[in-house]
Amino acid sequence: MNESITKKLNMDPLILLALKEDVTSEDITTNAVVKEGSRGQVDLISKEAGIIAGLTVYQRVFELLDETASVEKYVNDGDSVKPGDLLAVVDADARTLLTGERTALNYLQRMSGIATHTQKVAKHLIGTKTKLLDTRKTTPNMRIFEKYAVTVGGGYNHRYNLSDGILIKDNHINAAGGVKEAIAAAKAYAPFVRKIEVEVENLGMLKEALEAGADIIMLDNMNTNTMKEAINIIAGRAVTECSGNVTEARLKELAGIGVDFISCGALTHSSPILDLSMKNLRIL
Repeated sequence: MNESITKKLNMDPLILLALKEDVTSEDITTNAVVKEGSRGQVDLISKEAGIIAGLTVYQRVFELLDETASVEKYVNDGDSVKPGDLLAVVDADARTLLTGERTALNYLQRMSGIATHTQKVAKHLIGTKTKLLDTRKTTPNMRIFEKYAVTVGGGYNHRYNLSDGILIKDNHINAAGGVKEAIAAAKAYAPFVRKIEVEVENLGMLKEALEAGADIIMLDNMNTNTMKEAINIIAGRAVTECSGNVTEARLKELAGIGVDFISCGALTHSSPILDLSMKNLRIL
């Protein structure tokens, strides 16, 4: 992430919303128990093995609550960690440490879980030309964080949003009256720099999409034999993407067919968190 721009325009508003969700008026427990003006330090510790992603977001939570906060990091995004590893030490107003703890951990655990899962899945494609893509199946208001985590784990990003590219799906085709009609409408409407991707479910739709000049063909929910035939028909005339019913067990088989990309919604919608903890708070 470009920190200077992304923080101000994208990260900060979303992080502040998350903090406001947790603190509607005050952190009543912390304000009751911790003396105002106390300075503290706390350790960030890994409780399981995985890949770390989101340290900038984690740090930013504390900085937004306390501009004097600092984080001494012992790992970087993309590093492997194991149980018991000391990942960072956070120094800030003690009330800040307690108030921001859950929000900061929620971001870091979620992002690290996605990076860990993505790396595990992407390993099946090593040595092939096929690249692993995420989708827009992300948690609301978490997309920039979750898609970043996919890249840390070795995956690649598909569209960020509906303005990012043209992807004609089944309901677009139904609304337009057919594959050719939908592609023609997209070409007439969209800027010439936009590529046109079309989702096809059978070989008849595929042939129509090629004839109409689609740049990218998404082979959706096809069985292996149909997909092999589709790749032969395309013969390099369009970039290919496989989607739907993509399981970890099928990845090598799908890559062997020769598709350029495999998109997998599970990277973001089904990755478990990586268990992390903030422990050993010390009042200085």
